[in-house]
Amino acid sequence: MIARQLISETITPLRSSETGAGTLELMDEMRVSHLPIVEDEELLGLISDTDILTYNNFTESVGSHPLSLSNAYIMENQHIYDVIRIIDAMKLTLVPVLDEKKHYLGSITLASLSHHLSGLMALNNPGGIIILELNDKDYLLTEIAQIVESNDAKVLGMYITTFPDSTRMEVTLKINKIDVGPILQTFIRYNYIIKASFSEDTYTESLQERYNSLMNYLNI
Repeated sequence: MIARQLISETITPLRSSETGAGTLELMDEMRVSHLPIVEDEELLGLISDTDILTYNNFTESVGSHPLSLSNAYIMENQHIYDVIRIIDAMKLTLVPVLDEKKHYLGSITLASLSHHLSGLMALNNPGGIIILELNDKDYLLTEIAQIVESNDAKVLGMYITTFPDSTRMEVTLKINKIDVGPILQTFIRYNYIIKASFSEDTYTESLQERYNSLMNYLNI
């Protein structure tokens, strides 16, 4: 999944002539703390509510002030993981998307990103969760997939958690079967450490509830 597929239709870019007060109203309406300033398809930068609060006069145009986020954007063909990295690193509530000619295409909001992440995590697919704990040098994706598939199951989703100053890692698997007992037994035979496992009606619903809570928060 790439950046241009994640663009939200709810964000309207600003013109440099927009006032600070008007921008704050738009931010409140769109439930974001940043908005892009665009002139003739050119992204001038992102403005934040913090930038505006430094103004002496909120009736002044946003274009008459320097922008603290003039290089905050992502290219249309970059992966969703790059989007997440930029939003997290720069603490953004949205990130503008540019085409190869640096023309503004739209913006990706936290809400639209969360919606697509739900699909990547296979939250809506029935199944179970298995969390493995292992040393990073023992991580073999092919072997993990082979163990799951040898039990007539498939991996719907997977993510890896690493820890600072440690060679240990956790591999979380979303499996397309609710009963993961036989798969657990096979992992144990291969000397894997089972950190935890959950059936659909426990962990999956918990993930869905957390996702719904996040979406409700973003829509406040």
